[in-house]
Amino acid sequence: MKLQTIGSIVLFSLIAALSGGDFLFIISAQAKISSPQFLAQNHAGRKAEADRFFKEGEQQAQTSQFEAAIQSLQQALNIYRELKDRSSEAKTLTRLVRPYALRGDYAKAIEFCQQSLAIAREIADRSTEQRALTNLGSVYGALGEYAKAIEHYQQSWAIARETSNPLNEGGVLINLGVIYGTLGDYAKAIEYYQQSLAIMREISSSYGERLALGNLGVAYRNLGDFAKAIEYGQQALAIARQTKDRQGEASGLGDLGTAYNSLSDYAKAIQYLKQSLAIAREVSDRRGEVIALDNLGFALYKQGNFLAAEQTLFEGIKVLESLRAGLDRHSKVSILDTQAHIYQLLQQVLIAQNKTQEALEIAERGRARAFVELLAARLAPSASAQITINSPNIQQIQQIAKEQNATIVEYSTIRNQALYIWVIKPTGEITFRSVDLKSLNINLKEATERTRVAAATGRGLNEQDTIITDMIRGTRDALGTSENNLSYQAATNHPNSTPANSQTANPKLQQLYQLLIQPIADILPTDPNDPVIFIPHQSIFLVPFATLQNARGQYLVEKHTIIIAPAIQILQLTHQARQKNRQTSPQNILVVGNPTMPKIGNPPQQLDPLPGSEQEAQIIAKLLNTQALIGPQATKTAIIQQMSNARIIHLATHGLLHEVKRRDMPGALALAPSENDDGWLTSSEILDLKLNAELVVLSACNTGRGTVTGDGVIGLSRSLITAGVPSILASLWYVPDAPTAELMAEFYRQLQQNPNKAQALRQAMLITMKKHPDPRDWAAFTLIGEAE
Repeated sequence: MKLQTIGSIVLFSLIAALSGGDFLFIISAQAKISSPQFLAQNHAGRKAEADRFFKEGEQQAQTSQFEAAIQSLQQALNIYRELKDRSSEAKTLTRLVRPYALRGDYAKAIEFCQQSLAIAREIADRSTEQRALTNLGSVYGALGEYAKAIEHYQQSWAIARETSNPLNEGGVLINLGVIYGTLGDYAKAIEYYQQSLAIMREISSSYGERLALGNLGVAYRNLGDFAKAIEYGQQALAIARQTKDRQGEASGLGDLGTAYNSLSDYAKAIQYLKQSLAIAREVSDRRGEVIALDNLGFALYKQGNFLAAEQTLFEGIKVLESLRAGLDRHSKVSILDTQAHIYQLLQQVLIAQNKTQEALEIAERGRARAFVELLAARLAPSASAQITINSPNIQQIQQIAKEQNATIVEYSTIRNQALYIWVIKPTGEITFRSVDLKSLNINLKEATERTRVAAATGRGLNEQDTIITDMIRGTRDALGTSENNLSYQAATNHPNSTPANSQTANPKLQQLYQLLIQPIADILPTDPNDPVIFIPHQSIFLVPFATLQNARGQYLVEKHTIIIAPAIQILQLTHQARQKNRQTSPQNILVVGNPTMPKIGNPPQQLDPLPGSEQEAQIIAKLLNTQALIGPQATKTAIIQQMSNARIIHLATHGLLHEVKRRDMPGALALAPSENDDGWLTSSEILDLKLNAELVVLSACNTGRGTVTGDGVIGLSRSLITAGVPSILASLWYVPDAPTAELMAEFYRQLQQNPNKAQALRQAMLITMKKHPDPRDWAAFTLIGEAE
């Protein structure tokens, strides 16, 4: 089991002894008063008062009195602002970052960083600019936004070298090491730490030396060199105690406790971790408190003290969830990924006590929280309404299954060691099953990707193969180049390529059936029309469930009606969205096919047209008694205007996954460009829309994929659900143009006979399968959200 591996991050702007106490202050003389002498005396007096608060705050931060430091520094900040002393204002803002970050108020910490950075650049204060960049990197690192952290650290490092500031250079090196260590590149992390250690010793910075030593210990522990880890950890702890750095002492004790956990010396680990926890609480280091509780819970669990472990981990989760308050939605998603360990560990502790229903509550509590909060806020009666939404308890989970009249299957992956599965029937009966992945020596992420590729190409992956990607001739891909044609030929002419169907078993599709379905096959509904709602976790989101094959070569879609949802609680909210949309009763139907394609790439190239999509749109428009928007009519501007008043939205066009990205969200749909836009409708733009449609069909490539996070899949489908759409039809790979048109037309024919979208999709798949038996041609699409 992987323990907490995060190192200690430096926020140098709070350390007076390191950053220097003598500053140049810019004095403003613009105020008008009758006595210049009085003005000067008053100004000097207020300035001296602010300086005193500032120094007190720095000293309090040094000795880990963070609440007192906030009060002192805030008083200094107020006076500096009153005096319009921009330089001192910026420096004080940098000092406020660390205490706010340590107590878990990341939103405030980022706000202070950005204010400080803006002022520093305005007055050309390179030193303060460098510190603000370091602090921003540190906060983003704590939130799990590692690319942003590295970007800010690199900018900070450049300024530190440019201004010949070895102290700050050494600090940034430590921070870069922490990020690379967190990403698993321990060799690079150690290289940065060693560079920093040499600098810190050369300039006699005990604080910096302590940080470098402590982080070296963390890196060597992650490499399995526990002797070195303990050696460096003891040196770091000694310096922290010598300098009365209480927060550093807590960090050092925690590092040693984790090292002894790795050595299975749980008694000694508990001793160190309890000391670390006590100090973290004493100095209000909320993040340090969580790490101590997580690792202490692990030690107690391995020692067999399950009740104490359970209590400890619940305490940790309570603190963790308080850290998410006030963050923007992107940061909430990122920080959840850094917190996944403690939720998974608590599930293990509960399962060890046969508390399977309580473990289900924790599994649900540890997923899609940012998504749930965002969707709940969107469904609120007004923007100003105060929304408090807790994760569901067992009774509420059972009620949701009853409302959906469906069997719900929730998965939870436990660090590739175990797979937990809960089945909740409409009657409220809950059954738990588990799969020991470790003993089977199966990497679930790799198995999932092999299955997706097997379904998409008619074959699987082996050591000689690469994934046949994704841009294939004849599909709704991005560019349709000759290189893509070669990929298509490689896929279809591969000697091991055998189209899978009900008579031809594919081992890759069968393997995942054995893992995900076979353990619960006996308790799934026997009537194929009864819906089964799968709640995936992590890589399982990319599983094409319809294609999974049992031992007889039968596809799962032949036996079950399949729906996907990010979390059980999301089902409750999409149900509310459906009820809300029915009240608005939009009647328009929007069908788009083969728009005049936008350009992409460097140099820009226009995407290939999709004649099959145009034909598909014309057929569907006729079925739905409407007029399709084709070619130049289907501009992004026109589509967005019509989307809010549409009951059904069908978009048959090119879909891109990562090539067009805005606000760090993958996923974009190609529409006709106009004077005011480039034609790309992105996930981030959809997120800001307010839609009333009951169904959106994304008849394009990869529209069901995205960035897989602990909060679900970030991409087009998530954005549409957030925008108010309860049911999405989306794809998991690059779909072929002509068979997709047939599948979609059949889906709408079935939907006219039966309003249940999941049953209509199943029937469309079964009918299309008879003519096009390869799953690549009929199985890419999945229904996300509501069936009716």
